[in-house]
Amino acid sequence: MARGGRGRRLGFALGLLLALVLAPPVLRAKPTVRKERVVRPDSELGERPPEDNQSFQYDHEAFLGKEDSKTFDQLTPDESKERLGKIVDRIDNDGDGFVTTEELKTWIKRVQKRYIFDNVAKVWKDYDRDKDDKISWEEYKQATYGYYLGNPAEFHDSSDHHTFKKMLPRDERRFKAADLDGDLTATREEFTAFLHPEEFEHMKEIVVLETLEDIDKNGDGFVDQDEYIADMFSHEENGPEPDWVLSEREQFNEFRDLNKDGKLDKDEIRHWILPQDYDHAQAEARHLVYESDKNKDEKLTKEEILENWNMFVGSQATNYGEDLTKNHDEL
Repeated sequence: MARGGRGRRLGFALGLLLALVLAPPVLRAKPTVRKERVVRPDSELGERPPEDNQSFQYDHEAFLGKEDSKTFDQLTPDESKERLGKIVDRIDNDGDGFVTTEELKTWIKRVQKRYIFDNVAKVWKDYDRDKDDKISWEEYKQATYGYYLGNPAEFHDSSDHHTFKKMLPRDERRFKAADLDGDLTATREEFTAFLHPEEFEHMKEIVVLETLEDIDKNGDGFVDQDEYIADMFSHEENGPEPDWVLSEREQFNEFRDLNKDGKLDKDEIRHWILPQDYDHAQAEARHLVYESDKNKDEKLTKEEILENWNMFVGSQATNYGEDLTKNHDEL
């Protein structure tokens, strides 16, 4: 069922939050291509796009992480293979000379978790203003909304005003949900739950609620089919709907609307955006083993991996990534 836009890495946990944090906020324009809302357990690892079958960019980002895959894209083939060999030694946890599907899955999950913790580390100092290794709600509010709160007249007639007015209480609600001890101060773990709620079981209801609030335009507490489609697609000059939109309408009726009442409640939204029956890291690990396992013993030697090295990592020869804007440490 995956389609063109579906390969886009989700970043759902941040949504408008990162737009507010990292840049002047604006209201979101309606997308004209497929937008993915399904929250994967590993934030950076989305669904394999079908158009990527002839390249290995998805595999590189799953195996290395998005940033480190760019690093490899700047190396010569020999340098890439040398580094890959070192990584293989680390993946082979029991040191038996073979890489199993389970070992690969563990590695991929570790890479994806690193993305989350790196993200928190990058923004931590921007909010921990008193350097006490905690972030209070007041610190976060002032860092994110301080200018708006201090100069409300500048935003009175702008779309930014409506964005701030909506996001401030929403952020406070999410912050309090992440703040397990209720002291209005976040530890690193609590702040990670705030920025990446999809990774924490106690935050799943917040993810569902925010999704409902984003899509439920008529405010009835449900998502009907038109709202479901409007969140993914906007007609351009009343043109015809593309085939994937028609397919999504069928998906809504057949698989999303479980009780067949024509709309999605919170339980149905949870079933949609927080799928429990598919492990993308497991699927990617199986894919890598299947494609590289020359003798079909369902495990990989270092030689088999290096023989198929360009599936696991890139190089200047493949160059699927963007140009580096900064240097990265070697894995």
